[in-house]
Parts: sequence; C-alpha cells; structure tokens
Amino acid sequence: MNYFVSLQQNLSIALMEYIVSARKYRPLSFSSVVGQTALTTTLKNAVKSGKLAHAYLFCGPRGVGKTTCARIFAKAINCQNPTADGEACNECESCLSFNEQRSLNIFELDAASNNSVEHIKTLMEQTRIPPQLGRYKVFIIDEVHMLSTAAFNAFLKTLEEPPAHVIFILATTEKHKILPTILSRCQIYDFERMTIRNTIDHLKRVASQEGITYEDEALAVIAEKADGGMRDALSIFDQAASFCQGNITYQKVIEDLNVLDAENYFQIIDLAIDNKVSDIMLLLNKVINNGFDGGLLIQGLARHVRNVLMAKDAQTLSLLEVSDQQRQRFQQQAQKADTRFLYQALRLMNQCDINYRQSSNKRLLVELTLIEIAQITQPDEGASAGRRPRRLKSLFKQLIQSTQPKKAAPQVAAAESTATKDEGRRTKENSNEGQNPPQPISTTPASPHPRTPESPAPAAPTLKNIGFSWSNLRQKQKPSKMNIIPGSIADTKSAQHSEDQPFTQEDLEFQWLSMCNRMPQQRQELIGIATRMKNMAPVITDMPRLQVTVENTLVKQEMEAILRSIVKTLQIYLHNNQISLDIIVSDKPEQAKILTRREQFELMSKENPAVEKLRQAFNLELA
Repeated sequence: MNYFVSLQQNLSIALMEYIVSARKYRPLSFSSVVGQTALTTTLKNAVKSGKLAHAYLFCGPRGVGKTTCARIFAKAINCQNPTADGEACNECESCLSFNEQRSLNIFELDAASNNSVEHIKTLMEQTRIPPQLGRYKVFIIDEVHMLSTAAFNAFLKTLEEPPAHVIFILATTEKHKILPTILSRCQIYDFERMTIRNTIDHLKRVASQEGITYEDEALAVIAEKADGGMRDALSIFDQAASFCQGNITYQKVIEDLNVLDAENYFQIIDLAIDNKVSDIMLLLNKVINNGFDGGLLIQGLARHVRNVLMAKDAQTLSLLEVSDQQRQRFQQQAQKADTRFLYQALRLMNQCDINYRQSSNKRLLVELTLIEIAQITQPDEGASAGRRPRRLKSLFKQLIQSTQPKKAAPQVAAAESTATKDEGRRTKENSNEGQNPPQPISTTPASPHPRTPESPAPAAPTLKNIGFSWSNLRQKQKPSKMNIIPGSIADTKSAQHSEDQPFTQEDLEFQWLSMCNRMPQQRQELIGIATRMKNMAPVITDMPRLQVTVENTLVKQEMEAILRSIVKTLQIYLHNNQISLDIIVSDKPEQAKILTRREQFELMSKENPAVEKLRQAFNLELA
C-alpha cells in the first residue's frame, strides 16, 4: 500500500512540474527573441545610451513577443550592471527579484479585466511612490485597447506629464482602437508576423532540447497552421508531440490537425495540365468524403498555384515559405506548367472564392471551376471535353467535308477559293470606305454572294449556297421588302440603285433596334446610350424625316454627339440618303406627391368620417 501511495505522489509531482513549451521556452533576453531583430536592436541601443522615452507602445498580432519584449525591456532598464550590448546581467538584485517575480519596481496590468476608471486611478496613485531599488518604476499595461474611454481620459493626464522615475510600456493587438491623443505621446513599435522559416528554425531548437524527432515537412505544416504566431506554433507543437509520442511525422501531423495533404494539390495541377477531368472529379470526391470543405480546397489550391508561379523565376523563389524539399517539388512542377495556365487558373479560383459563399450549390461551383482549369491547356479546335470552339468556319468546313461524297472535293476547293477572294475584296473595300467620314455605327460582313429577291432561285442546292450565314438566317426569320440584308451592306452598284427608296415604320423600328445591338460591339463606351436607345420609339413625321423623343436633356446631348453616325447608318440600311433625325425632349407631367402614412390616413378620414370614429372607438394610434 505504501508503495502505491508513494508512486501516486511522485506521479502527481511529475504532472505538476510539466510546463508547456510556450512558457518553458519564453525568451528571457533580447538575443533569444525570434523574428524581431530590428526592434530588439533599437531597444538595446536605448538601454546602452540611457535615452529612454517615458511611454512605449508595442503593436502587432498575437503571439509575436509584445509582452515578452516588454518584460525583457523593463528588466534591462532597472539592471544595475547591464552588459555592453544592452542586455540585463541576470545577477544583480533587481534582475533576481524580477526573475523570482518579487520585484516592486515592475508592475503588470491586464487591461482586459481591469479597464475601469477606478483601476486606472489606483495605478496612477502608485506612480507617485519612487522606486525602492533601481532607477525606474515600469508599468506594463497589456491589451491597452480594452480600456474604456473614461479610463483613457483618466490615464491621459499622467501619461502627458509623468514623474521622472516612471516609464509606461503599453501592448495591444488593435492599435486603431487607441485614442490619437495616447498614440501621439508614445514611441510606437510595430511587431512583425513570424515567418514560416523563423518558426521552423525555432521549433527545431525546441525539439532538439526536448529530445523529439521530427520531419521537416511536419514542422512546416505546424508553422503554416500557426499563421505567424510563435505561441500558437509552440502550442500546436506540444499537441503534435503528444499525438505522435515523440516522433513527429508528416502523416501523423496532418491526421492530428485535420489538414488537407499538399499532395492533393500537386496531383490536381498535374492532372489539369494533362486535361484529365475525370481523374480530378474522382480526387475531388475523395477529398469531400474525407470531411474537407470544397471552399478550403479552392483556397489551398490557389495558394499552391501561387507558389508554383513564384517558383518559375529564381528572383521570386525566396517568397516561398516552405521547407527545402517542398521548394524542390514546386520547382519541378513549375517547369511543366505554362505561365498562361497558372495566370488563368488563379483568376478562375479567385472568382470561385468570391462566389462560393453566395452559391446555393457549392460543390457544383467547385466542380465547374476545376473543369475549366483542366480545359485551359486544351487546343482551341478540340471539342472532346465540351469546349466551345472559337472558329466556327473551320467546324462548318469539317462538317461539310464529312457529309459530302469524295467527288465533291473539287467543289469544296473552288468554294473556299471564291470565298477567300471575296473576303479579300470586301476587306479592301472596307479599308477604302474608312477614309470617308462619317461612318455607320457598325457593320457585319456580308455573305460571299448576295442575291436580290428578283434573281431566280437555283435549281438544286450547291455547296456555295448552303445556309450557314448568320445574315441568311436573319433574313429568313424576318422578311423585309428592302433589297438589303439586315446586318450587312450591299455593294456599291446596288447601293446606287437603291437610293431614296421609301420605307415603312416597321422597317425603321427593325433597323433602329439592329443598330442599337451593334453599337456596343464597336465601341464599349456606347453601351449606356445604346441601352437607352433600345427603349426609344422613332417615328416617321414627314418621309424621310424622322423624330425620336428622349427623356431629358442629358440623353439628348449624348445622342447629338453621335447623331451623324446614327443618321448615316439609317441612310445605308434603309436605302434613303435623304433621311434626317430630330431629337425632342419629352414634356412629362408633374408627378403626384407621394403621401406619408399619416397623410394617407388623414385623407381617408376626411373622405370617410367613419374611419376616424372607428379609431376613436378602439383607441387606436397610427404606428
């Protein structure tokens, strides 16, 4: 029985002596502070020179050493025998009392729980008492942004004119919440976030002192999970060491922290480069079934692609905050990935990340994004994966060749030769016409062989008149009495014979709408006025004089700026060179006043007195 009692006591003592790494390896000198070299050098120089300010403000994210540096600085200020480089000696009575937490010259206050005016007044009363040992009384106020406005005002007077033996060190994570009058009286030091490289190096030192084996990739995952905070990194390190039982491996760390394996990102990019959409969908399904969110996958994949892009250039290789082995893998994948592919993949994933929260079918959005990424490197002519081809002409040519017998090959060659010559002739004519202003708002290429309605139809369909022209389709959908196909311009001879032809209101409305649809295709700045013009209804006042009514003067000024182009376009498409257009501003009647709820009730009561009687009977009030 005595044996078990002594064993239980020894076990309890061992458990009580355990200290977490964040406290056990907390820096005790400026030289042991990680990742804040510029700040610690400045503070040590201030201690050596004796040029100390009466108030300091340490700002930065959590876990980067603000409070730790404040304690080290306070100890160095009161050290009786500081070293040559501004460090505390840790041997004098002041240093020993501070290390044993019995110093009467250094006070630390947590403003998160002591933020009232009474707490600040009590603290200010202690500033009147001179130090018993050393030169200064140092007051460290942590999370100072939590002080109330009244407490700040009570603290302001003492901060403005403190006693000569008092130094304030304020620490905060949210500098923007502090009053400007407080900021102007402090020396401000901004602490930087911990880099992944500094975090990994510090974790290696801790692991070597604790006798823990590790893998570099595992420490890199812990450093990335810490998100720039050394305290968080040490806490995660303790958790991983407990889970792995002294042997921290990459697989165990991602299993313990529930982190998506980086190997998935490498596989997705490799499959996307090879256009293997099916394999990507299977990998995505596996990731989602393991409990990972699709949005986190897109975010992680975007960071991965960014790292691959940085690895393509030796100058940006230093921006990769990863382990040495992963840096080599990024370089290998960067050699296979095209820069255009990486740019477009980043753009697609950024758009998916923006729309992910509002999407009702999040998995479908992720799947479509990965499909589009896998199709970036696909050839333009390839239609195997469902991409919309860019060259309709080549597809139509392949379709015709596949449906026609072999003996039709000479006809195909002749048709292509004729179409090529006509296209070159039209290009030359359009270039000559571009020298004579004003020009119509937009034009579309005409069919290779325009045919007037009077010409007889061919006896049998040939390859030349197969209806693949958008102009022919439009003409079939809307028959017109005019001799010009909507959306195209006839040649010079037919235009001379069709001058000053009459037209109907229906023809005018159709050509007006067609013109509005073509305007944004030619000039992007005409999108707004084209949209307004679609809602207008031009009328024929006195053939061929036209009139259109606009809403206000601003719209009239916008239309007058392009009036010549509008008139020229209508003259060409309506075959009448005498057309003119008048722009009239409409006279809208004065809009009726919008009544409030009380005015509506008063009007109802005036017209029907029974409503007022009903309100009085039930003692009602208007909300």
